[in-house]
Amino acid sequence: MAMGGGGGGGHVRGRRRARKRPLSEINVTPLVDVMLVLLIIFMISAPLLTVGVPVELPKTEASAVETDKPPVTVSIDREGAIFVQRDETAYDALTDRVAEAADGVDREELSIFVRADGRAPYQAVARVMARLSAAGFTKLNLITDTAEPAPGGEG
Repeated sequence: MAMGGGGGGGHVRGRRRARKRPLSEINVTPLVDVMLVLLIIFMISAPLLTVGVPVELPKTEASAVETDKPPVTVSIDREGAIFVQRDETAYDALTDRVAEAADGVDREELSIFVRADGRAPYQAVARVMARLSAAGFTKLNLITDTAEPAPGGEG
């Protein structure tokens, strides 16, 4: 009898250990939740990061421009100050700063968005575009706001 009790106790202990094995599965639900929240945050904040210099764009009826590569933005404020991306740049250093911002993209392939305030001097905008064109940048785009249609239509 003593042997039966000892053997049975060992058997019970073995069963308990089998039930309390550590889980080897990773719970990915919290990871997915955090990733979805981050995705939403970046989707909301990304468009807000593209505009660095506050300018009041002129209104036109032009359509949107399609580009495959990220463009370099050159902004001109109402006083005629020039900005490449968000950094103020002297007129003499304009082409060098645009080439730096291009990150090795070929001058003929690089899209440059020129954002000029509606009240900026025309001479400042023309000089910037002429300088960029003379430096070999061929894809220059003037950025404007879309105009609202006139009430009552045309006519």
